[in-house]
Amino acid sequence: MKIRRRSEAWKDVDDRRGKAGPSGSLGGLPMGGMAKLGIPGIIIALVVAFLGGGSLFGGGGSGTGTSSGGGGGLPDIFNQLPGAQTGTSNVQERTSNSDDDFADFSANVMLDVQESWERQFSAAGGSYERAGLVFFSGSVSTACGNATSAVGPFYCPGDQNVYLDLDFQKELATKFGADGDFAWAYVIAHEVGHHIQYLTGVNQTVRDESAKNPSEANDLSVRQELQADCLAGIWGKSAYEADILESGDLEEGLRAAERVGDDWIQKNLGSGKVNPDGFTHGTSEQRQKWFNIGF
Repeated sequence: MKIRRRSEAWKDVDDRRGKAGPSGSLGGLPMGGMAKLGIPGIIIALVVAFLGGGSLFGGGGSGTGTSSGGGGGLPDIFNQLPGAQTGTSNVQERTSNSDDDFADFSANVMLDVQESWERQFSAAGGSYERAGLVFFSGSVSTACGNATSAVGPFYCPGDQNVYLDLDFQKELATKFGADGDFAWAYVIAHEVGHHIQYLTGVNQTVRDESAKNPSEANDLSVRQELQADCLAGIWGKSAYEADILESGDLEEGLRAAERVGDDWIQKNLGSGKVNPDGFTHGTSEQRQKWFNIGF
């Protein structure tokens, strides 16, 4: 990816790396989501299609605890190696000396994703409220409760922040095989997708529907996560139109979507057997499909 490096990318960043935080699991905080004025038409269409925050792997937006409207369960992300300002990345080449560059790349991706949504909200006559970006290591305290690095990247509606433990790129490169700079960008865009769901009221709708129909909670969670994938794809298209994508980037994003499918995780990182009753985020095929539709 040819992401431009801009100093203003850090104005929404809270860098807590190396700072001690409480250990524990993500708590269950009631999450509200009021729609903003002038919701883009594309969001309305997606709401109709899905009715449905969370993280790339963890619980969706309908339950409690780590499934409470935007927390994560398993690691929510992939890898990337920050390259030159207009170059590509290779996760295998990353060393500890590149952590600051990696953080800078992530901050600039976050800025580009949010600016794209600002344009869409503005075109619809509304205003977009930016999410914050928090870098942490080890553990972190959030408005949704305390989280450890085991949670992985996640979005917390309680404080409207995306939380990234940048060290996850190493494990995810090894276990998930989803490396590349655009794979990591897809992860960030997915988390911002949950912020969009919070702003437009989708998150609260899913919680309300799940409370009324508990038997449909898992299905609603899947729909909510697939919608976040679709929203990530929409940003991917804007990145393509801005000519910041390079050859192979789209393939990296689709591979990442494949490797966070419930069936792929169960088969390759779990019991080795696929159990559809345990799906919360959708299959590899579904996640690739909806990212591609968004794109």
